[in-house]
Amino acid sequence: MVWEGGGVTGLVLFGALACRCPRGVEGCYPVDGGHYLARVPDGADGALPTLMFLHGYSGSAEGYAEKDWLVEGASERGYLLLLPDGRNSTWSHVGSPSRARDDLAFIDAVMDDAEERWELSARQVVGGFSQGASMVWDLACYRSDRFTAFIPASGAFWEPLPSACDSAPLRHVHGLADETVPLEGRGIGPFQQGNVTESLAVLRASGGCPETPDNEWIEGELDCQGWSTCASGAELVFCMHPGAHRLPAGYLPAALDWAELQ
Repeated sequence: MVWEGGGVTGLVLFGALACRCPRGVEGCYPVDGGHYLARVPDGADGALPTLMFLHGYSGSAEGYAEKDWLVEGASERGYLLLLPDGRNSTWSHVGSPSRARDDLAFIDAVMDDAEERWELSARQVVGGFSQGASMVWDLACYRSDRFTAFIPASGAFWEPLPSACDSAPLRHVHGLADETVPLEGRGIGPFQQGNVTESLAVLRASGGCPETPDNEWIEGELDCQGWSTCASGAELVFCMHPGAHRLPAGYLPAALDWAELQ
């Protein structure tokens, strides 16, 4: 597969296994512990805002590089798109069955590498789906200073939930009929997906947010609640849709609209 990114420079050749980049994939960059794909937006000029997106369990960076809603959606809004690849198609967040690598350090390495290759603006957003979203929750907790907004979907903390986090602006969407990652969480062998409400409570407490939302609204198929008066200044949003384990219609533009206000 060849991923042709408008304006992507510094492409590597993939003959050596040490590169950790799939053979024949352009716009792929090896970093310590793995690789990531990158696409520069068409007509890019000046410092670039960044959108990182983390795939779900059994997914890959290469798979998400073929999703037009993500690739074109990011390019149309002028975002440099970064797609890190999970080791063994999974992520090693807290509570994960995988211990393949330190994924907080891996994401740090991806961002450090991107900052050396391109001129980046201050706006750096990270989203993810399913287990990738769980990794985003960990980033919001432990790397809140690395990104300006967090936009996970269909995944939250796994147990043990953190007792406290750094405060971070986060907008989470989840399906009421999700059976893969139910709102109440579920056990997978000895491992346990966290309860979404309890995960939000950790961030509310850490950010000094009120227990009840400041506002509620309907946004397309989403029923949303927001906490905008948190002592930390970091806004939290929780939106539910009636569907199962999927991204809701219009997920990316709505999430970026919110992220750009943070």
